[in-house]
Amino acid sequence: MTVTGEALALEDLVAVAHGRARAELADSVEARMAPSRQVVTDAVEKDKVMYGVTTGFGALADTHVGRADLERMQLALLRSHSAGVGDPLPDDVVRGLLLLRARTLAAGYSGVRVDLPRRLLELLERDLLPVIPGKGSVGASGDLAQLAHLAQPLVGEGRLRRAGDRDLHGQPSADVLDEAGLEPLTLAAKEGLSLINGTEPMQVVLALAIDDIGLLVKVADIACAMSVEALLGTDRTYDERVQVIRPHPGQLASAGNLRRLLADSALVASHRSSDHAVQDSYCLRCAPQVHGAVRDVLAHARRVLDIELGSIVDNPVIVPDGEVMSTGNFHGEPLAFAGDMLAIAACELASIAERRTDRMLDPAFSRDLPAFLAREPGTNSGFMIAQYTAASLVSENKVLAHPSSVDTIPTSGNQEDHVSMGWTSVRKLREVVANVRAVLAVEILAAAQALDFRLPLAAPGPASKAAHDRVRAEVAPMDVDREVAGQIAAVDGMLADVVAVVEDAVGALD
Repeated sequence: MTVTGEALALEDLVAVAHGRARAELADSVEARMAPSRQVVTDAVEKDKVMYGVTTGFGALADTHVGRADLERMQLALLRSHSAGVGDPLPDDVVRGLLLLRARTLAAGYSGVRVDLPRRLLELLERDLLPVIPGKGSVGASGDLAQLAHLAQPLVGEGRLRRAGDRDLHGQPSADVLDEAGLEPLTLAAKEGLSLINGTEPMQVVLALAIDDIGLLVKVADIACAMSVEALLGTDRTYDERVQVIRPHPGQLASAGNLRRLLADSALVASHRSSDHAVQDSYCLRCAPQVHGAVRDVLAHARRVLDIELGSIVDNPVIVPDGEVMSTGNFHGEPLAFAGDMLAIAACELASIAERRTDRMLDPAFSRDLPAFLAREPGTNSGFMIAQYTAASLVSENKVLAHPSSVDTIPTSGNQEDHVSMGWTSVRKLREVVANVRAVLAVEILAAAQALDFRLPLAAPGPASKAAHDRVRAEVAPMDVDREVAGQIAAVDGMLADVVAVVEDAVGALD
């Protein structure tokens, strides 16, 4: 993909973050950036008052800085703001961050030289990733510490690692740049400030979560369909005539998926007229309402992110008429709200999935399935403890879903007196997503075992058969107890494949 300074698409960002695509700077970017850079150059030459250029930062905004100290001040800014703690950010986040920061600078509002976005993309092209501690942002003025650590290697400081390295702590940047034949940059006026103001860390983590949850809402519908068949449930509640009288878009999409996923199921047809099929429990009957509500929150988060991926989040900025203006565009509140809402919504995918799993394991509710899906209950415990794991993750998600955006804490001598905590929101969201994946993997694993027991009665529909066959290609039925952790991990790792084989069988899901 080519970085022009215009808005990025989420799909392009995700592809670059996962290493499936590369990025290069458009030839037109240098000319696009030149006018705002000239404004900064003129301000320096005339010793005009310009925040962050001829003044200090934050609470020191009223402190004048002389021309002789401007370059030293920009370097000092990177050093002082590189104050993050915690484990380094993973490769996908850092790749996405290099791309997003280059895009913002290339837009031509920051007043910096083209050398900066060019070097960021050069590091990305060579898979040289800055080591960025994961904690230490309050989500206003953007994610200052994370962006400062991102920028340090441009001047030969901080640490770099090569993508895929097991040691996430890397090596001194100066050594890595020397090996790569790259000269450290010397920052000019405003460039240090422009490298660290912005919401890009929040953007990339939210983008990756949105992409993951876009897959998981399909996985949840597939898992539910498998569970409906395994529990001899009914598909009546998903009938379009019922769904259109409460026409939330996500609900309609989920119900449509479930109708397609359960079509041509001999298992569903085998008991369509039986007394027990009048009403299923809520975890089956209300799946479109729950899964659909998650889809609707996901759609809102996607709208927020789409706007953000084309926004200018630096401060100050040089607007097209040449005026230098201070902004609050770096404040992370929209992203914080989106991250919090999406974490709450995603939790419910796991919560309702765990209830379906428990129903298949409990002989009081499983409609004649053996206890805990063990062939010899008592001698074997089957998937008893897999449900414990799912329950644990669901409960952990309840803690992680507590919204960060309702909190604020003053910083910078009370100059920055209201903050978003958006970085905490999206970091928690990433943990929630991992937990939801595991809970859905447990449900699919249990449903596959339950369908094995149902085969003498009738076969599942084409969708569940495709999912079942994909699971069984790597995970054999558990006729005798064996370690379950590896089975869960295997299904977790194949979720995208499960969606792909099901869509091959029944068509694309919404």
